[in-house]
Order: sequence, then C-alpha cells, then structure tokens
Amino acid sequence: MTPPEPRQAATVLLVRDGSAGLEVYLLRRTTGMPFAGGMTAYPGGGVDERDGDTQIGWAGPSPAEWASAFGCDERLARELVCAAVRETFEEAGVLLAGPAEGTVVPDVSGDDWEQQRQALLSHELSLTELLADRGLVLRSDLLRPFAHWITPPMESRRYDTKFFVAALPAGQEARDVSGEADEAAWLSPAAALQQHRESTRPMLPPTSHTLSQLGRFTDVAAALAGSPPDTMEPIMPGFEQDDEGRWAVLPDGTRVPLVAPLKA
Repeated sequence: MTPPEPRQAATVLLVRDGSAGLEVYLLRRTTGMPFAGGMTAYPGGGVDERDGDTQIGWAGPSPAEWASAFGCDERLARELVCAAVRETFEEAGVLLAGPAEGTVVPDVSGDDWEQQRQALLSHELSLTELLADRGLVLRSDLLRPFAHWITPPMESRRYDTKFFVAALPAGQEARDVSGEADEAAWLSPAAALQQHRESTRPMLPPTSHTLSQLGRFTDVAAALAGSPPDTMEPIMPGFEQDDEGRWAVLPDGTRVPLVAPLKA
C-alpha cells in the first residue's frame, strides 16, 4: 500500500524558569484520543488552511527566514509559525502576540478572551481575525526552531512536525484548556524523563528525545540562545527490537526506547 502523505503540524515546547531550573509545559492526552491517547506531549496540532493568511499582523523574523530555517517554501513556513501560535493559545491559553514589535499582551485569561479561544477551536474565527480584532501582531521572534520529525511510512497516521521552543510571556499563565488532556504540568526535562523511565509518564520518541535535548539547557535564556540543539534535518526513525525492548532508531544511530506501559 502507498504510505499516507504526512500532515504538516507544529508543536511548541513552552518553557519557563522554575525554582530548580528550566521547566517545560506538558499535557497528558486523554486515553480516548485517536492519536497518541494517554501520551504526554506538548501543545500542538495540524496546520489549518487559514494559517497561511498573508494579511496577518506579523513582527519578528519573516516567513522567508523561517522557510530557510525549516527548508520549506514561504507559504508553509507562514502556516507553521501561525499554527504554532494558534495551537499554543488553543491548548495552553498562552498567546505569543503583542500590540507591536517588542511588546506582548500581558493577560489573556478573561471571559472575552475565552470566547475567542473557543471560536478558534470551532473554526468560527481565524488567528488573523483574532489578532486584527485585538489590534495585535504575531510575535514570531518569541519562537525558535527546535526539531523536525516525520512519522515513518508504516504508520497509518503520519505527521511532518516542526518543533518550536518559546518562553512563557511575562504576565501570562499556561492553563489546561485544551479539552484533549486530563493533566497539565510544569516539569523539568529530567523529572519528566525519570517518570517516563519509571513507566508512569508514557510518551512517544519525539517527545522523549526533544526533552533530552532540552535538558542540556539550564534556563530559558540558554534554551532560546542554543536552539536548535542539533541539525534541523528531519528525523524519520526506524524501529528494532532486541532482548532489552523495542527502540526507535534515529538516522545517527541513536536508539530511543519506545513508550513503556502505564503503571497503575
């Protein structure tokens, strides 16, 4: 059978400085989700056709610059950045936008904001329309490219996913508002990976591997300055099994353990 074409997607490692160092915002998807149910993941999702709207207010690196970073055309780069901002607002209640370049909206938790977030989720409102209504511009400079993963051909659901990293804007709070998660938490990369090894926090290889990469950084400033941590070449893993378990094998030979069963 011909492998399905991977769907373009964006996901965001939302980070902050915690009392013990760098923390990342993680969601645990509900077990009933058709893709990655029960898995810990970052806010993110598929590109919407309206994410390519050229009328959107924009501040920061241009779509052409993002196209160079991700090795794609300008329209797709625009879609990916807009999807990253939109999904972060939809799933975490955090908006990477401001009245002008160098500014950020300080609070998006009111009832009026919630109505517009819901309208985004239901596709009654586009990101362009939301920003125009509020007199805001998308802050692409708050995002950094981080990784690029493609689901292997043997999978029935395939995604071509660009990973971004972004700092939690001052004054805003991440909230579990996605409706697709049963848990949201700020954790250090090391703590999340320890729980994964203990089989209490299942996650797919792209999540565990990017957490390992993120764990190299001591704080938000280092993470933003140091990304992307390796190459932005796409990673499409292979799979192998031995006496120690099942592994996703990356192009450089790195073996990432596949998700362990959830312990009661």
